[in-house]
Amino acid sequence: MIRFTLRIPDDLYARLTAAAEAEHRSANAQMLHLIEKGLSDDGRSAPEAVPPPAGHP
Repeated sequence: MIRFTLRIPDDLYARLTAAAEAEHRSANAQMLHLIEKGLSDDGRSAPEAVPPPAGHP
């Protein structure tokens, strides 16, 4: 599992934690849920892969 730091505005964090509490999840679990939901194939076209920067394998 990869760890990284994410900076988000205070108001967005408040919305995230409120949604997490309503769904009985931690803020971290809520973020993972929303990322998975956003990346799932729900009938919309899949986002195009972003190519790596030049010089990277």
